[in-house]
Amino acid sequence: MKPAVVLFAPSPLLTVTIEDRAGQPDIHVHPGGQGVWQARMISALGVPVVLCVALGGEAGDVLAHLLPGEGVELRAVRVGARNGGYVHDRRTGDREPIAEAPGGPLDRHEQDALYELVLAEGLRHGTALLAGPNSDQVIPAGLYRRLATDLGANGCRVAADLAGERLDAVLAGGPAVLKVSHEELVADGRAESDDPAALVAAMKQLRADGADTVIVSRAADPALALPAGTDTVLEIHVPPLEAAEPRGAGDSMTAGVVASLVRGDPVREALRTGAACGALNVVRRGLGTGGEAAVRVLAERVELVEWKG
Repeated sequence: MKPAVVLFAPSPLLTVTIEDRAGQPDIHVHPGGQGVWQARMISALGVPVVLCVALGGEAGDVLAHLLPGEGVELRAVRVGARNGGYVHDRRTGDREPIAEAPGGPLDRHEQDALYELVLAEGLRHGTALLAGPNSDQVIPAGLYRRLATDLGANGCRVAADLAGERLDAVLAGGPAVLKVSHEELVADGRAESDDPAALVAAMKQLRADGADTVIVSRAADPALALPAGTDTVLEIHVPPLEAAEPRGAGDSMTAGVVASLVRGDPVREALRTGAACGALNVVRRGLGTGGEAAVRVLAERVELVEWKG
């Protein structure tokens, strides 16, 4: 069985985006949300994905048809709560929200079913990536703590791209990879400011709290990484590229790192691959998209530089 990533994406979105095509509206309907975009990038790198989600309502019915794809196996729990979604207009070149709806909260039985699904698949495949919900009300942070702890205690490698209470929760399980943005660290009070020294201090505390490899994305500035097995902090420098869609670079970075680790690459190579995925994401309008060949070319140009403080 080819190694796969089990991706926990509790509340995928139904997205409708209106583009301009030769003066006419061009309507795009896709599944979305952090975990979906990460699944798309991981599968683009040739690593299979088992996508574990909750689906409900009319949006859930549509998503059930849109989510499965090449390299992505859908495993869904049907729930009474409806999935969220949005309609955005990009005809002017900027993203203008027309309507946005959050996903509904899952009840206790639905949470149990989703936990059971992710636990079984994670133990079967050996690597799990925990993505955040679209809305804070969907599931409690405690479910992330239980998943991270129970998966990790039974030999499953856990990666997480989370913030706030959910980040605090997964630390109890000692995740192998933890990615967070600098804005989230500051907002959560884990870093005093976005100054690199403050971010590095927060990264070292995350290591002390249980995380192994810690990655902090910093928008247009070089990301910072504290790789497993070392106390050396690295700056990750990517090739200069003009952004077409700045959203989603951090999600693609996490996806690239996890996919690379599953393929057996060393941590530094995984960081280069992740950085290349994030860089490629911003030059495309589809979140979590990019070709493996382009990722490999960009990864060769990613520089890992020791942070001097």
